Amino acid sequence: GHYERFVRSRMSRRNNYTTGRIYLNVIQKERRGDYLGGTVQVIPHITDEIQAFIKRGAGDADVAIVEVGGTVGDIESLPFLEAIRQMGLEMGRDNVCYIHLTLVPYIASAGEIKTKPTQHSVKELREIGIQPDALLCRTIRPLPEDERRKIALFCNVQKEAVISAWDVDSIYKIPMMLHEQMLDEIVCHKLKILARAADLSSWRSLVHALENPKHEVDIAFVGKYVDLQDSYKSLNEALRHAGIHTGSKVNIHYLDSEEIEKSGTAPLEKMDAILVPGGFGKRGTEGKMRAIRYARENAVPYLGICLGMQLATIEFARNVCGLAGANSTEFDRDTPHPVVALITEWLDRTGRIEQRSESSELGGTMRLGAQKCPVEPDTLAYVIYGKEVNERHRHRYEVNNVYLPQLEAKGYKVSARTPAEKLPEIMELPGHPFFVGVQFHPEFTSTPRDGHPLFKAFVAAALKHRAGSKLRAVAA
Repeated sequence: GHYERFVRSRMSRRNNYTTGRIYLNVIQKERRGDYLGGTVQVIPHITDEIQAFIKRGAGDADVAIVEVGGTVGDIESLPFLEAIRQMGLEMGRDNVCYIHLTLVPYIASAGEIKTKPTQHSVKELREIGIQPDALLCRTIRPLPEDERRKIALFCNVQKEAVISAWDVDSIYKIPMMLHEQMLDEIVCHKLKILARAADLSSWRSLVHALENPKHEVDIAFVGKYVDLQDSYKSLNEALRHAGIHTGSKVNIHYLDSEEIEKSGTAPLEKMDAILVPGGFGKRGTEGKMRAIRYARENAVPYLGICLGMQLATIEFARNVCGLAGANSTEFDRDTPHPVVALITEWLDRTGRIEQRSESSELGGTMRLGAQKCPVEPDTLAYVIYGKEVNERHRHRYEVNNVYLPQLEAKGYKVSARTPAEKLPEIMELPGHPFFVGVQFHPEFTSTPRDGHPLFKAFVAAALKHRAGSKLRAVAA
């Protein structure tokens, strides 16, 4: 996600691969007979497959950034490290730059920085044949010069290539931090690349806007994984990007949907907007729908993403259309009104009803990846997106087309549909200040330099609601 946010490039499945994917490919090749009955081994078969994936991911780019996760010395990472070692030999050391991320802990009680973990990590790396060209040292503060010299001496790198990567309050400050220590020049020199001077003016403007907001908004984030906020990392970043482009500090309040289910909607009363993100499973859904109903009935800006759109549709069906017991078949297979269902539970391409069993693979019914669809004119979605939307999907369930006439008769508007199956992609409530649900995941395409039109519109609506609340308070 952060790679896309920083470099403005759209990634695809070829840009990310896991150990499971590598091993699956090798096993499939062995089953097909590609290895002619030979013994399949980590070297060369697994390492060759890793290299093939790296080269496919690089495509025809001049420079490819390859991140190898894990920890040096762990058995899980060894095939990947061996693969990049071999690539260094094959491509020539002038065409490969190894940058090693290490931890330099600070012992507060002793007031000391400890370099031994870095020394031992580099020692392990060198033992398998990789000599780092630069070290990124994660620490809570910039490294003193004497510590840099010490690390350089024991790790066999130039002192200038020992780069401090200290804690910052915003990840968007990191490019300037690394530029000031000339990491970009070190890489270009190692790879013999002649490049013009870096222009980070846009990043400086971005960070300035982030640190000097003119406004402030409070947004309720109603989910069930709120104890682990990184579960919603892309959404958090998208809201912050919108804050940058609306001159706002976005305060995200993580509210547990199960608590709302038990204790009511009082925590929402001071919020300027409400967001319900995607998710799977029944737990916490009734609390989310209570929050959605609160937003609908009190004219609070609402944005529902994936499951958030589906739950908004169920809530509307129950409380406005009078469809008692309306639900998703994900939560209640016996619901009298399956307003949300697997598309294969209500029709297939020929119109035939088809059921899937509990044993069906999850991926078998998932709609994945970017898809285009037209947007209806004279809708809020059209104001936000224009004629067409092209967003990424990751979901199994769809709003049931069978119920759309009843929903639309009561004022619920489908403002975008897929061209082929006519599946609802965007739904909104005309007459409400901002009540929008989207089946896709717009957070995946938000960037700090451009933001995302949907999130910018959402935060702008929150600002307007906040201003209106203040006026009402003054009038009272």
